[in-house]
Amino acid sequence: MNEIIKNLLTRRSTRAFCDQKIPREELEQILQTALYAPSGMNRQTWKFTAIVNQEKIQKLAEIIGTELEREDYNFYRPSALIIPSNEKDSIWGKEDNACALENIFLAAHSFGIGSVWINQLNNNIADRPAVRTILREFGVPDTHTIYGIAALGYPATPINKEIKKVGSYTIIE
Repeated sequence: MNEIIKNLLTRRSTRAFCDQKIPREELEQILQTALYAPSGMNRQTWKFTAIVNQEKIQKLAEIIGTELEREDYNFYRPSALIIPSNEKDSIWGKEDNACALENIFLAAHSFGIGSVWINQLNNNIADRPAVRTILREFGVPDTHTIYGIAALGYPATPINKEIKKVGSYTIIE
């Protein structure tokens, strides 16, 4: 089995992270893969914001937790958050960001870095005043929306890389 297929089949979501920084070079390579994700008509109407400062990550988590009325919300305490944002009027923004997130997850996995899709920062939360204020501080344009974010970090427990059958498919000739 080639390494790309193996990477695809062994990536799993991680919901418990170690307190270990991701090397900047690896984070930059992960972000580079997001830039090369497919986008509708190659318009690339996105922006990627990476946050590695723990106080800033937890400040955003606290605000979202307050908005969602979820006590102790913390994004699973990752080493980094990558927030893909996209122009609100982009007709393919949601799909473009999903492709970019998948590239982020697969690239992270190739470095032994765990990842999980965080859904809580979506349209109905991102534009609430308290959340938008911190997003603005992070450089996310007011004209952008968010469909999901990537929490990244080294897994607290080893990732199970067993390849097991999931779902089904059919080939019709």
